[in-house]
Amino acid sequence: MPSILRSLLIALALAAPLATPALAEDAAATAAATTPAKAQVLSFTDEAALDELAAKGTTVVFFYAAWCPNCRATVTELNARWNEVRPGLTLVIADYDKEQALKAKYGITYQDTFVLLDNKGNGVKVWNSGGVNGLNANTQSQG
Repeated sequence: MPSILRSLLIALALAAPLATPALAEDAAATAAATTPAKAQVLSFTDEAALDELAAKGTTVVFFYAAWCPNCRATVTELNARWNEVRPGLTLVIADYDKEQALKAKYGITYQDTFVLLDNKGNGVKVWNSGGVNGLNANTQSQG
């Protein structure tokens, strides 16, 4: 009997590690399902794609001009503090000098401007500058 008991204990000990990866995968899947997606940055491509992003979650358009010192400072801060941006936010960078129709749609007359979109792609809030703190403060009621 002792040898059967010993064999059973050895078998159980050997089988336990085989089950652990499945448990770890389940735990990782559960954590991923409950953890909000990280904030992301995308380049503006077209209005249809922008509307699609807005329908999926909190979306902000940033009108950037390469020649603008305030825009460059904002981008530097965003790069340094991106991990502080609220999870799930999508920041879409639009070229202030090239995207005339998009500027007209949202009434943008100044670079370094952010526009918060509703789920249909309409602008619901507009602000200038502010970096990470501005993004978080102006999007806290969204999503």
